[in-house]
Formats: sequence, C-alpha cells, structure tokens
Amino acid sequence: MPSDHSSGAPGFDVRWSDGEEHWTTRLNGEVDLFLWHKPAAADVPFAGTILFVHGSSMASQPTFDLSVVGRPDSSAMDWFRARGFDTWCSDNEGYGRSSKHRPVNFDIGNGADDLAAVSEYILKRARSPKLMVYGISSGALKAALFAQQHPRRVERLALDAFVWTGEGSPTLAKRRERMAEWTGSHRRPIDQAFVHSIFNRDHPGTAEDRAVEAFAAAILTLDSSMPTGTYVDMCSNLPLVDPFKLDMPTMVMRGEYDGIASVEDLLQFFQRLPNADKQFAVMAGIAHASFQQKNYRRVYHILHAFLGAPAQVYR
Repeated sequence: MPSDHSSGAPGFDVRWSDGEEHWTTRLNGEVDLFLWHKPAAADVPFAGTILFVHGSSMASQPTFDLSVVGRPDSSAMDWFRARGFDTWCSDNEGYGRSSKHRPVNFDIGNGADDLAAVSEYILKRARSPKLMVYGISSGALKAALFAQQHPRRVERLALDAFVWTGEGSPTLAKRRERMAEWTGSHRRPIDQAFVHSIFNRDHPGTAEDRAVEAFAAAILTLDSSMPTGTYVDMCSNLPLVDPFKLDMPTMVMRGEYDGIASVEDLLQFFQRLPNADKQFAVMAGIAHASFQQKNYRRVYHILHAFLGAPAQVYR
C-alpha cells in the first residue's frame, strides 16, 4: 500500500515517502517482516528488480532511503528507481518494524531465512523472474548465504563491506574483545555516539557530518537496540559462505579504508567464485558505510555499472 511515514528524532524530521509498505510472514505467521518498495520510474526503460539488504546496526530504510537536506541523491532507492530499477528493501527480524519478540539473537542464518521469505513475496509481484541482490556488511553475508541457498532467485549479487574468514580484520579483532557481552545478551544498546563510531573507527572524515547526523536520527527513530547475532557470527563463526556455490555473476565491493575485512581475505574469496562474470571493486575514499560516505555517488556508479551490464552474447 502507498505510505508516507514520518517520525520525530532530536533535531530532525525523519520521513520516508513515495514508497509502498508491504508485509509478509515467516515461521507459519509467527514472524512479521516489513518491506519497503519504490517502483521504477515510468518514463525510463525497465532495468530489473533490486533487493537491498541492510547491516548489523541499522534497519533498511535509514540505509537505503535516507533523506538529507542539501545532499542530492541521498536515497539509493530513489537514485536507482530513476534509472529503471524496481527497488525493494526489508527489515530483518529483530530490526526496524519487523518482529522482535522471539528470544533469539537474530544471526546471519536467520537473516538469510528472512530473505528467502521476502524474495518469494517480491518475485510473485516483480516484473523480472530473478532479483538483483545488494547486501552491505553483515547484510552482504546474509545476501551471499541466501544466494547460496536459493541460486535460482538471484540474477546478480553485489557484496559490499563483505568479510569471508575474518582473517586480518582489525574491526573484528577489536569486536572480539567484547565477545562476553555479545554472547551474554540477545540485544545491544545503540545511541547517537555509537552511530558516530561507525564513521570514526576506520578513517574519520570520509562522511559529511550532516549525513551522519541524519543517518543516526533515522536509525534511532526505529530502534534503540540491535541484535547481537551478527556480531557473534562475524567474530566466531566465519566462514559462513562457500564461494564455490555462488554461481551467479558476483561483485565484491571493498572500501579503501574499510577495516571489516582484509584485501587478502576478500581476494581469496573472489578467486574461488566460479562464474567468469565477476568483479572486484576497490572504492577509493570509502570507509565502511558506503552509501553514507562523501563519495556515495561513486558507489552508486560502480553498483549501477555491474547491475546494468548487458546480457552476455554466446553466438
């Protein structure tokens, strides 16, 4: 259904508009999953259907449909819909508007199961037979695991801020120091200072203050705590994805300053991808949260070039 949702947050009017609110369920109706849809622009050729998958510390709309005054094209969904893509995002269980009541930590596997449910819902309504899937950080792990489990549903796969084994990751090494905290509770509190820390831990200055403030306000409008499951998985249970089983065209996107994974770790993963239609993109000037960086339009360009590639000619 059409929706125009706004909520107050300190100093900001957080608003999502011009989209459609959808819901589906999982586990025989026990879990409600929220989806947000922005259809492709009507005046351009249809280019495909994108499912955007969020990370560990924010729901989907703040990540992919963020409005920032004075920052053109801040919403990735709006930018891609203007170029002919049907755009969807969803809140994993434990995040945003989706169910949060179950006494579990909402780990990577649970998130992949969410994607199986929302992809089934989307494909029943989509103009294309398969989805183009983009995931960021733990969302990239969820997207890759989902693609491994349901390869026939995925046309192209983009993995941003991805990590494979975790070897050589300074971010995960630091995070492991608090493992007792992550394993001792299903959720962890977040606040404005925490959101700022996302942008200061790798290379301060790669994001504009106004974008960080708007991002924090949008996140905190929907959540005051986040699940611990993705942190536990990324610190102690990697690898979760077998690259040999990802036979669809795949791109690995790595920010120049991102500490979530070493280049060596990602290249080992990339070399094992079986489809020759694959790319490894190093994004100059980018740290971890690529769509909120100063160079976000370069990220859009890299992703658009991959998702919009012409079909391969065989004869």
